[in-house]
Amino acid sequence: MEAGSLNIILNAIFVLFVLGAAFGIGLAVASRKLTVESDPRIDEVEGLLPGANCGGCGYPGCRGLAEAIVSGTAPVTACPVTKDYTPLAQVMGEESTETARKIAKVRCAGGHQEAQDRFIYLGVEDCGAAQNLSGGAKACTYGCLGLGTCAKACPFEAITMSNNGLPVVNEEKCTGCGICVKTCPRQIITLWPVDKRVAVLCMNTEKGAAVRPVCKVGCIGCRICAKNCPSDAIPIENNLARIDPELCTNCEICVEKCPMKTIKGDKKQESAAG
Repeated sequence: MEAGSLNIILNAIFVLFVLGAAFGIGLAVASRKLTVESDPRIDEVEGLLPGANCGGCGYPGCRGLAEAIVSGTAPVTACPVTKDYTPLAQVMGEESTETARKIAKVRCAGGHQEAQDRFIYLGVEDCGAAQNLSGGAKACTYGCLGLGTCAKACPFEAITMSNNGLPVVNEEKCTGCGICVKTCPRQIITLWPVDKRVAVLCMNTEKGAAVRPVCKVGCIGCRICAKNCPSDAIPIENNLARIDPELCTNCEICVEKCPMKTIKGDKKQESAAG
């Protein structure tokens, strides 16, 4: 190799070395200058969250919620899975906050034995798919489709399907994350205070004459429950009775008076009905 060619190669290598060193130093300086210091409370808050990353809070995982809590855009009570918010409040320098625990409540008691079907469904075992096929097989267009999509979506295995084709919520396992609420295409699952045992298990807003032929336990809007409630906790809206959990005292008079057995009370009664 000629001396001239060798010098050219060596010069090129030297230039590349200098450029590489210059870029490296520049990146090092830039990273130090532009680094955003992370608030150490984020790691602390994340460590106090359950780590389920279920998304029930509306944020992308527990890390996302921790960042939101520390930044002040989310309250310390934003995680529906957390049962004790006191440690989180202490990290954020707030007073201890207690909230009533809520669990998923299936607002339908019309299973295979109680509700009529319009046709035999042989499609995909998914409530959304069934709903998209002419509104589902169930004659009551407000009732549970019974294909277990909510049970499959529950990250805590808190929902199982009964032999009667209805979801059964395990109160001990349920965290109130709300994923089943969002998953149900008919919106018959709601989050309900665990200490309020009485609920109307029907979402049908049709008049009684239309409800009776399709379901044996559907609300017919007769107002008997409302008239007998001593705490005025039962308004009738769009032909459907509704329990106001703020006013309900769990007296269960409405459970006894309901002619359709649509209103359920304690666990024993609910289990017997299913």
